[in-house]
Amino acid sequence: MPEKKALRVNIEGRVQGVNFRMATFHEADRLGVYGWVMNKPDGSVAAFFEGNADKVDEMVQWCWKGPPVASVTNVTVSKEAATGRYTDFTVRYT
Repeated sequence: MPEKKALRVNIEGRVQGVNFRMATFHEADRLGVYGWVMNKPDGSVAAFFEGNADKVDEMVQWCWKGPPVASVTNVTVSKEAATGRYTDFTVRYT
């Protein structure tokens, strides 16, 4: 059985108003990663990724690039407990 992993991620740079959340949703769906993504008041984007460890790592690497018009300057990652509580990936609206 593949190792499970969960990470909380904060993405900084030009990441709001560039379709970052929807692109993240589609990439997570493609990779089979569960969790959520949302804009933060400070202009960054926060996300929670859970799933097979290699796919979660791919998701984090994708965050460094994002959609074509994004300009990512920093990605901060924090480990979380993989609980299996998420069964899909959602875009949260603030």
